[in-house]
Amino acid sequence: MGHAVLAAKAAIGNEWFGVLLGDDLIDSDEPGIGQLARVSQETGKATVALMPVPDDQVHMYGVAAGPQLASGNIAVEKMVEKPPRGTEPSNLAVIGRYVLPPDIFEILEKVKPGAGGEIQLTDAIQALLAHEQVLAYRYKGKRFDCGSKLGYLKATVEFALRHPEVAEPFKAYLRAFLASRNPAPVTNEEPLDQAPELIG
Repeated sequence: MGHAVLAAKAAIGNEWFGVLLGDDLIDSDEPGIGQLARVSQETGKATVALMPVPDDQVHMYGVAAGPQLASGNIAVEKMVEKPPRGTEPSNLAVIGRYVLPPDIFEILEKVKPGAGGEIQLTDAIQALLAHEQVLAYRYKGKRFDCGSKLGYLKATVEFALRHPEVAEPFKAYLRAFLASRNPAPVTNEEPLDQAPELIG
């Protein structure tokens, strides 16, 4: 991921920029990256999106730790990419939204491969902390992990059930599909707004 961000240096130049990872879908009234941009503009600080995760999943993420400020944001003191079990500095995972200064490019050019033998953006942000404060923001909204098969399917179903063009025919399909597989009939009165739970 660090290399992917570095590849954008020529296009971005000396500007602040946002990073959005396609496998993290955030459903919210205010877009996730917009929430971070607002915080970054208000504070002048680099900002990353954060969410708590179960302890047994922390090792799967980049993790941030630091004191909570009066604003509710975290003043990041440490960031670690996929920490080994038992070494996690917190259970606060960094999710795929970032607002970063152009300074990060120079750091990425020098950072050594980290977890997985890859150039990690997390390591570059950790190095950035030596020069300036970085904030972590608990975004508002629902996150879908579209990097997993189940997360992708959940997102597809939930968004389809809200789409004005396909919601009704998709509900009809789900009713027929569930009726063909379930011993108990699924009637038109079933709350198909809860279809993800019915399927799961």
